[in-house]
Amino acid sequence: MDLIELIKAIFFGIVEGITEWLPISSTGHMILLDKFIKLNVSEAFLEMFLVVIQLGAILAVVVIFWNKIFPFTRGEKYFIKKNTMIMWAKIVVACIPAAIVGIKWGDEIDAIFYNYVIVSVALIVFGIWFIWIENKHKSNTENLEQTTINSLDDITFKTAFIIGIFQLVAAIFPGTSRSGATIIGGLMLSLSRTVAAEFTFFMAVPVMFGASLLKIVKFGLDFSTMELSILISGMITAFVVSIISIKFLMGYIKKHDFKVFGWYRIILGVVVLLYFLVIA
Repeated sequence: MDLIELIKAIFFGIVEGITEWLPISSTGHMILLDKFIKLNVSEAFLEMFLVVIQLGAILAVVVIFWNKIFPFTRGEKYFIKKNTMIMWAKIVVACIPAAIVGIKWGDEIDAIFYNYVIVSVALIVFGIWFIWIENKHKSNTENLEQTTINSLDDITFKTAFIIGIFQLVAAIFPGTSRSGATIIGGLMLSLSRTVAAEFTFFMAVPVMFGASLLKIVKFGLDFSTMELSILISGMITAFVVSIISIKFLMGYIKKHDFKVFGWYRIILGVVVLLYFLVIA
């Protein structure tokens, strides 16, 4: 067993756990990371690994928000929590656009858009968009206080579907950030930062489970011992780091806006473009 490859997998897990939930694009960072830290694996395994490692991050959401996402409660008998079931129905509606496009054109999208130029441009464009949205919110604070959606229960099916369109944009263009796109969509639709972030986290559960299942089916279950070790190491690391990242973000947004992430995206996008155009 190659210890160096396991260390690389752990590093990928750290990056996944941090960037999956912060609105800075996990896919973008993973694509860029692969340019500098090469796992000694086949292209087919790497393609699967970069998606399935997200299952570790998803388990962090399930653990942290179990009481909000589990639709059953136990007393003398099991009862269904109506509000939770309705919330899941809204999440399903929100996931429809990305699911249709991902199943039908997923491979074509990967082939066309998964490169450093698209990633860099998406980082910059959505970074600027984040800053613009936050400045707009700041200039309309009084009006927003009257219209802000402060509860998951108040999200309508129409609003959920529109947020799903923003998720679709992220599914097509790596570097956009799924969490970033859906949070921006939520803010534009008058969701509070906390509600936008939570709904984004919950949307990720079926999306990532579905994407991971498709990649595993495509790759098959014939893992070598080394491949299985790399995958498990990455997933466990992503889970642990995601716990920390999610708790940090939920605490951060109670007192701060998202502009710092916008500036980070712009700087990173420019640096990556310069690196590949001038140095590489």
